[in-house]
Amino acid sequence: MTSAKIFVIGAGVMGQGLAEAIATSGHEVNLIDKTTKLAERGVKGIADSIDREIGRWGLTKAEKRAILARIYPSSDVSQAEDAEIVLEAIPENLQMKRALFRKLDALCPPETLMITNTGTISISEIAAATKRPEKIIGMHFLNPVTRVPLVEIVKGLRTGDETFQKAVHFAETLNKRWITVNEYPGYVTTRIIVPLLNEAMHLLMEGVASADDIDEAMKLGFGFNVGPLALADMMGLDVVMSWMMNLLDELSEHKYNPCPLLRKLVRAGHLGVKTHSGFFEYDEDGNRITKETDGSAAEAAK
Repeated sequence: MTSAKIFVIGAGVMGQGLAEAIATSGHEVNLIDKTTKLAERGVKGIADSIDREIGRWGLTKAEKRAILARIYPSSDVSQAEDAEIVLEAIPENLQMKRALFRKLDALCPPETLMITNTGTISISEIAAATKRPEKIIGMHFLNPVTRVPLVEIVKGLRTGDETFQKAVHFAETLNKRWITVNEYPGYVTTRIIVPLLNEAMHLLMEGVASADDIDEAMKLGFGFNVGPLALADMMGLDVVMSWMMNLLDELSEHKYNPCPLLRKLVRAGHLGVKTHSGFFEYDEDGNRITKETDGSAAEAAK
């Protein structure tokens, strides 16, 4: 058993980003997934992310070794029996999250800070699965975690002030700027960005402009660092669609109904950067592949 007191559960894209950010801040962290192989694959993803930073002169090889040395991959959730902080980063599924928090509730010490990274699901509904709803809080980090300076700290109906202050301290430990959000579907960032992404997808599907030109218009016209279609690819098209479906279910507003082109791409397994194909094409390192003729999955699916 390791000596790390911080646990990230879920070694997917967000879990990797959280573990990397924690380890970069100088803390040891346990990265947990269903199997050790999945957790180790998560560490490999972190190593690849750091290599890209090294390529941009953002980190050194020595820093990479130090960061990776602080991350312990495992499938043993029971190690959280002495955890100080637990961050959940599993898929956006309410029942899965409630089952995990129910298990953590029985396992973790009473003083453990228990955090969900959900972008659309009710903190209160997750917390209600435990006997300590006052100790449950949302911290919605954005991808890529190590580069986006913002975190939304989301209070559930029964989240206590002490829990909120612990979350603030943790955010500051990771050198993040934070905003306070009172629970409501989609919070601030997800609720605003989802309709924008959806409308960009409709423009592409309707043949109003090419994917390149849609993204270029938003970058040059409104100062976006990344265009909406490339941003959706970075987030993961399956994740974006799950956000839309959750918001549609919660708010019953048509603006959250996923664009048919998005549905088609997700069903075909074209999920963006992580599968090397989405609205654009990507190489093994996640770099955009530019072609004379657009051969993206989005063009093929239209």
